[in-house]
Amino acid sequence: MPRSLALAAYLAFSARATRFAEKKLAARLEAGKEDPARIDERRGIAARPRPEGQLAWFHAASVGESLSLLELIRRMTEERPDLHVLVTTGTVTSAQVMEARLPAAAMHQFVPVDVLPYVRRFLDHWQPDLAVWTESELWPALITETKARNIPMVIINARMSKASHDRWRFLRGMARSLLDRFDEAHVQDDLTAGYLRRLGLPGKRLHVTGTLKEGAAALPCDEDERARLASHLNGRPTWLAASTHEGEEEKVLEAHKLALKVNPRLLLVLVPRHPHRGDEIAEMMEHHRCTFARRSKGALPGSDTSVYLADTMGELGLWYRLAPISFVGGSLEPVGGHNPFEPAALGSVILHGPYVSNFVDIFQRLAEAKAARLVSSPESLAAAVNDLLNPDRAAEMAHAAWEVCSAGADVTDKALDMLFDYLDRTPRLSAA
Repeated sequence: MPRSLALAAYLAFSARATRFAEKKLAARLEAGKEDPARIDERRGIAARPRPEGQLAWFHAASVGESLSLLELIRRMTEERPDLHVLVTTGTVTSAQVMEARLPAAAMHQFVPVDVLPYVRRFLDHWQPDLAVWTESELWPALITETKARNIPMVIINARMSKASHDRWRFLRGMARSLLDRFDEAHVQDDLTAGYLRRLGLPGKRLHVTGTLKEGAAALPCDEDERARLASHLNGRPTWLAASTHEGEEEKVLEAHKLALKVNPRLLLVLVPRHPHRGDEIAEMMEHHRCTFARRSKGALPGSDTSVYLADTMGELGLWYRLAPISFVGGSLEPVGGHNPFEPAALGSVILHGPYVSNFVDIFQRLAEAKAARLVSSPESLAAAVNDLLNPDRAAEMAHAAWEVCSAGADVTDKALDMLFDYLDRTPRLSAA
């Protein structure tokens, strides 16, 4: 295994960094970035006992990465009822989503801070039979300590941006040493495979399989609530701005004002990526003299409501079903875009801005199939919305997007086969 002075120095610091870690945790608590009731999990102190039997541990960076695992985990636990799954993430929002949506045989914990005493405490308790990293978030202490215990480690759904590759390039020795500890990697695209190969992951362990998001089940919704809202809207023309970020709401509202000149009854459902920004967005709409209602306040859109501010968590499946046109946020500002397969799987037409680096390969395939439309300004967004209110044009695009979305469903099958293979080869570790 390649040696790295930088990694050795990092681990030496990590072994003695509990005081530093506690200061960081205190600052994050004060900033509202940690759950005070579960802060001990960040110290590696488990909130529940380890279940008997085999345990597969998945680590995901945040909401998007963890959501991509849900269909895979559901199928794993259905096919092997005696298997238990642990999912770790590092954000409060991802914890809330996972607690609500993980199947019964799976559980969520916060990932420990990458300090060796915390990492060892975490691994001593959970003793996973398999460790699965998603995307390409690499924590050195967690990786080296897991490998030291002879726990098989794999990467699935890996995607690496040029910026991330360039950062690791300056620590190439550390990257090579860390990546060499993984037994296998399923990556999303050829670009990521090239980056990881250059950073030191042996080519024979690399497999380009596509993105797990392609095989994900459609986002769920409360069917009674969907029927209630559909009845309330009574066929009113509606479009959705999903997972918007700061700087995008202004452009979306401007586009909506322009679209209203052609379709005066048009309703915009605005879903910010971070619902805690609801007050800020409501104030913006008051400044623009928009008539709006807020879902977080229990209100429903009236006949004179122009914008419905859906500042709640976990309801995108509802809105994609109700809105035939969806603008996918994070793409009119340099955020990188969000998962376009979510609206595609539910028959909602996809509009997006130019900043889609997080899903560039998927958006390219959608563009080639004429299954999504690029907009670059409020004017072009308004024009696209008005054009796609024509049901025939919308249906043609939505069907093309669904076909692209469905084409990659075997990605989950490949990941499932690989994970079961490692679990079958691994003698069950005894519970703590």
